Amino acid sequence: MCIIYSKILLNIEGFFFILEKNLKKNRFMKNIIIMFLFLAVQSCDTEDVLPGVTVELESETISEDNGSVVVTATSNGSVTEDITIPLQFSGSASINSDYSVSSDNILINNGSNTASVTISSIQDSEIENPEEIIIDLVANGNYLLSSSSQLVLNLLDDDTDTDGDGIPDSEDNCPLVIGVTENNGCPWLGFMINEILYDPPNGNAGDANGDGTREPNEDEFIEFYNSGLEIDLTGYTISDASQLRHTFPSGSIIPANGVLVLFGGGSPAGNFGNSVVQTASEGSINMSNTGDLITMNDPQGNVFLTIDIEPLSNNPNESYTLNPDIFGTVLEQHSTIDASGGSLYSPGYKLDGTDF
Repeated sequence: MCIIYSKILLNIEGFFFILEKNLKKNRFMKNIIIMFLFLAVQSCDTEDVLPGVTVELESETISEDNGSVVVTATSNGSVTEDITIPLQFSGSASINSDYSVSSDNILINNGSNTASVTISSIQDSEIENPEEIIIDLVANGNYLLSSSSQLVLNLLDDDTDTDGDGIPDSEDNCPLVIGVTENNGCPWLGFMINEILYDPPNGNAGDANGDGTREPNEDEFIEFYNSGLEIDLTGYTISDASQLRHTFPSGSIIPANGVLVLFGGGSPAGNFGNSVVQTASEGSINMSNTGDLITMNDPQGNVFLTIDIEPLSNNPNESYTLNPDIFGTVLEQHSTIDASGGSLYSPGYKLDGTDF
């Protein structure tokens, strides 16, 4: 009975309401009942009275980025025996997937008045809306709950997706451009010319193929980038406005996001990154500085790719390249682009000298 009395007194306001409703005209009887309750509880042994327990969250939000929140239970005095407060977890966030808990029970040990458990977020790369962790406190006969029986914790995602393509920036090789998962966040743009050198610089600076000799026709090059699935160029051809300049040999396979550099001739000996390097099968590319139309055809003779260098400068003494690499819409003189650091060309590499 002491437990029942304790529960009534812990919710005395509600009990007063019942008294007012049912004993409006009998103030004497109401006062007698209240006095009886106090006397009854005072006559109970200490161990017969259930402790009141408050359960609170350290914070109402938790970040996915190594976040943690402590759930603390506090009794209104030191307990005389162990008290176990069971916790039930639900909500839009999934336990052991979005978060973990140190225990699904809060245990206040004999002689203590407080205990806690920890909720820890689990990092992932999914882009998610805020999720809820709902904690229900399971009632039992060991304590009286003096706080809400349900707590709500908001789990906030820390993954960003700048370009809005559904791929988090941490896993997106092209975080500023909408792409696809199959290409690590970059778009499939197809096979393209990223850089072209038709007027090598004078002197040693013009030795683009790195064979130790500056030769105007041999040091010309075209840098192709494959922003698409693996492609086999066997039998494809390169021609200028006057004649055939190159036929791609058997095994000319360019992987997705791979690079091929075609030099006019010589014995390329430089470092050209991870690119496939070839020299013109007809002896030179021989692009005219005053304007030329470069055409790439497939083995059936269909036009696959073209570039008209006529609108470009007659004597740039450096290459023209897309700015930025791959995603640029026009060709610009290499050294004028900040990322190049003033370099005149970069066959097989990006403007800044890094690998594709």
